[in-house]
Formats: sequence, structure tokens, C-alpha cells
Amino acid sequence: MLTKRQNMIETIRGGNPDRFVNGHEALAMIRNSPYNTEFPRPVPGGPNVVNGWGVTNQFPIDAPGQFPVHDAEHIVLKDIEHWRDYVKAPALNYTEEDWAEAAAEAAAIDRNEYFATVMVAPGVFEQCHHLMSMVEALAAFCEYPDEMHELIDYITEFELKYAEQICKYVKPDAILHHDDWGSLTKSFMSPAMFDEFIVPAFKQIYGYYKAHGVELIVHHSDSYAANLVPGMIEMGIDVWQGPASTNNVKELIDKFGEKITFMGEVDNTVVDIENWSDEISYNQVKKVCEKNGMKYFIPCILGGTCNRGVSESVIRAVDKYNMERFGIC
Repeated sequence: MLTKRQNMIETIRGGNPDRFVNGHEALAMIRNSPYNTEFPRPVPGGPNVVNGWGVTNQFPIDAPGQFPVHDAEHIVLKDIEHWRDYVKAPALNYTEEDWAEAAAEAAAIDRNEYFATVMVAPGVFEQCHHLMSMVEALAAFCEYPDEMHELIDYITEFELKYAEQICKYVKPDAILHHDDWGSLTKSFMSPAMFDEFIVPAFKQIYGYYKAHGVELIVHHSDSYAANLVPGMIEMGIDVWQGPASTNNVKELIDKFGEKITFMGEVDNTVVDIENWSDEISYNQVKKVCEKNGMKYFIPCILGGTCNRGVSESVIRAVDKYNMERFGIC
């Protein structure tokens, strides 16, 4: 029986996996970075929290994740033409001692069984609209392209500085990077705009990680983004985590599978419902596994859930399907 890491490698390389990878099971998360300690995320139903960029985030009890507050009092970037007057990146002046807890966490991971993984969020596009709101950001890409290029360069510089510290002190095998690029039915921007603004930034970021020992880039965007897959491949993404069924995942696997793996299609709209059940989760898991096959596909819920217990139900469903089909899980 392959280890979780070995089985994931076989899956994404089109080799011989002995069972379906069960979501994030091969990614052992390293959570105690000094950045996360200095700027903790809000908890469901808890008070609003201001992060290192000055963005105020809330996490309603019935929401799948945190969201920035964009009223007149809290919005950070009030004028894109003068963005430097408003936007100040966190300093990231952390020492080896500051990283000691994360380094110890990484050292304790069995790297034969798991990929030691660091999550980075938000991403370049999300950072833009967190600072200025989604509507203002999308308008600015059209109306103020020069300023948006400057802002993205500034965000990318921050990401590269953070990547340098992660690679120096933690030496991860994988990066799970968050940046949502679409709704369930449309990408937020055209492929041409995506290629102009977003792809060059992530080519630098993911190129740095790959050049400094990171084996696997897993990018989260729980959305439609089928039209952006060529750009994802150019960036260096190994696994797109979050493709909804609206993407026609089987078609993407057939067209791009040798270059990128698709991890998702257990749609939240199907399983994350008030009257959720293990049966609903299992039926969806069985459906997508039998449709997509084992190579270049990993069954996984798309993102955070609104109903407690749903994520665990999907994990049980994949284990059950693996046991029924392969006798192992």
C-alpha cells in the first residue's frame, strides 16, 4: 500500500495510484508561522479582526469563511490613483527564533507519508479586492491598468519576501496557495486580462518556491476557471484545488491532465446543505470518481462549509468508496 504522499505523486504524474487520494490527506499543514501568530484570522461568530494590511475581516457564524469589511469606515484603499498613500505591507521582520515553532512543527512531519505544507492566503488578486472591494478592483483593472500593475508588483514583492522566509526556515514540500478567480459559473476576468495582470505575478512567486525546494504547488480557487487553466499551467501550478462541476472536469483532465491535476468537483452546493447526510456525500463522491478516473483527479470538497460535519462526511465517503473498490483506504 502506498503512503498518502506516494499515492498523490502517482496520481498527479499519471502513474499507478492504488486508491483515490482523499482530499487534502497528503498535505500536512504547518500552521504556526510568526505571521499567522501576529495576525490571527477571525473565528466563526467571533469579533472582527484587522490583519497586517489593515483590512478588517469578519467571519459570520453561518459563512464558509472570512470576508473583508468594505464600508466607508473600514475600506483601506480609497483612491487607486494614490494607492501608495493607503497601502502598506506588513514588515515581515521575523528572525530564526520567531520561526522556531513552525520549524519544529515541520521537522516532526513524516515526509515519506506527507507533504510538509504551508498555506498562503490571500493571494494576489484577492489582496487587491480585499484592499479596495471587488467592484472597485475589477473596475480598476479596466480603468487604471498602470496603477493596478504597480499595486500587483508591490503585493508580489511582499509575497516573495514571505516565500524567502518560508523556504529558509521551514523548507516545505508543498505550498497551498489561496486566490479565488471566479464564481461558480464565470471567471472574474477574461483570460487575456488574467494573463496580463495575474499570471506574471504568480510565475515569479511559484517560480521562487520551485527554485527553493518546493515540490508541489497546490492552488485553491473554488470556482469556475476552466478558461484560465492554460495560465495556471504557465504559472507552475501542479494541482488546482477547487474546480466546481461547472468546469467540465473530465474534459479538462482529458485535455490538460498531463500538465495539471484537478482536485475537487464534490460541489458544496450538493453536499453542504442543511439536511446533509453521509449518503449524499457518498453518492457525489462515487459519481465524480467513476466519471473522472484516478489519474490527474482527486475527489475533494471545493472549500469551506457552512454546515458543521460536512467536510468530515466527504472524507468518510472517499474512504468508503476506496474500501469498496480497492479494499484499502
